[in-house]
Amino acid sequence: MPTDACVFFHECAACRTLLRPKAGECCVFCSFGSVPCPPIQAGRASGGVSREDSGASDEGCCS
Repeated sequence: MPTDACVFFHECAACRTLLRPKAGECCVFCSFGSVPCPPIQAGRASGGVSREDSGASDEGCCS
């Protein structure tokens, strides 16, 4: 995961599906990842937005 940018598209290595962020999410990591993207992590550390507040999901394309 890059630490200086959001990733808007990611191709799943298992099923080759092109993932895009869900509506209202900033990137594919917040929509499908097991951990939020660096900006959300930084916000959590500073008392800002948490992953739960962002509406992130742990569901992936192959789950």
